[in-house]
Amino acid sequence: MKFFITIALALFAVAAAQDENMYTSKYDNINLDEILMSDRLFKNYYNCLTDAGPCTPEGNELKRVLPEALEQSCAKCSQKQRDSGVRAIKYVTENRPDEWKILLARFDPENKYVAQYLAEAEKEGIKL
Repeated sequence: MKFFITIALALFAVAAAQDENMYTSKYDNINLDEILMSDRLFKNYYNCLTDAGPCTPEGNELKRVLPEALEQSCAKCSQKQRDSGVRAIKYVTENRPDEWKILLARFDPENKYVAQYLAEAEKEGIKL
């Protein structure tokens, strides 16, 4: 599940490196539902992650920390970031499957993270 949480964090700017121990909580109060329900906002974050459009400063930071977060199973994520990630990934997999496939191809081309966290995703009700 941590892989999916990490991708959600990347999509919705809820994490950026603050120190060596945890990702910043600076974006933890972002209105995730507003982003998920707005085609315009969702597309802006999606385009940032796929290099199809400009990024906000937090989007750039997320792209920078994403490889580490994937490699380390989101070890520096707070519980709030994990919970937001679960909610976001559930929404994206159910409502935006084409975008989800593109993000997976970009950030997990070998499916090593998907395979690693598949059972945890299913426990959260996320179908891949």
